Amino acid sequence: MRSAAQMIASPAQQTAGEMNASDVRFVFASPEPAAAGGQVRVVTQEKPKPPVEPMESELIVEALYSYGNYKIFASGWDMKLFTAGVEYDRHSWGYFLKARVDYVAEFLPFVLLDKPVNVDIWGYPIPYPKGKYNREYVPGIGISPIGFRMMWRDKKAIKPYLEAKGGVLLFTQKAPSSESSYVNFSLQSATGVQVKMNERWGLRLGLFSDFHFSDAFVVPVNPGLDVMNANLGIVYQFTPKSR
Repeated sequence: MRSAAQMIASPAQQTAGEMNASDVRFVFASPEPAAAGGQVRVVTQEKPKPPVEPMESELIVEALYSYGNYKIFASGWDMKLFTAGVEYDRHSWGYFLKARVDYVAEFLPFVLLDKPVNVDIWGYPIPYPKGKYNREYVPGIGISPIGFRMMWRDKKAIKPYLEAKGGVLLFTQKAPSSESSYVNFSLQSATGVQVKMNERWGLRLGLFSDFHFSDAFVVPVNPGLDVMNANLGIVYQFTPKSR
């Protein structure tokens, strides 16, 4: 007659290939194997899964002020751009080059273009007599649904970042010249630092950013504009963590 230890070990060995690494199994054998027919009861208990950590996300109320022009991909000149709106950042893509990579989207309900009244078809100012320029302000709105942000030292109080966003601007008149379009495509790039104030609030200081927009030749003429900017933002953290 087989011992009780042999009767316990044999069924466990037969089912070893069927056991998952995450399972814990308890084996109970009858104290009278002969009377119980040598049956072994196997009870399986799964380990609880670790809780899913919520994604970090932020809402930033921001404003942008342009302080200069340059010509790389556009020909517009002597113009300034002012914007205000909200930006949403969500930690969606892990880490790259030791930086946290976030998805970025932006909505700008306030866009104001400060430009000379008289410009040629390429957006270059045409002076009035005696070299005077009259100026006008063209309002608009903007949205950038596609973007990313790389943030270094995201567990620290001072966090350098680099970001890029793409979208569209819609003006109330054709801009930057009368031969361009009401709708322009925009591309932004920016670098700066984000400063943590407490678990919920922070401050963003945009040291330098480039704002480009143009109509991408949806009409025959594509003047476009490139401006250098500074931006300031107030950060609200939806899922704060201890730092």
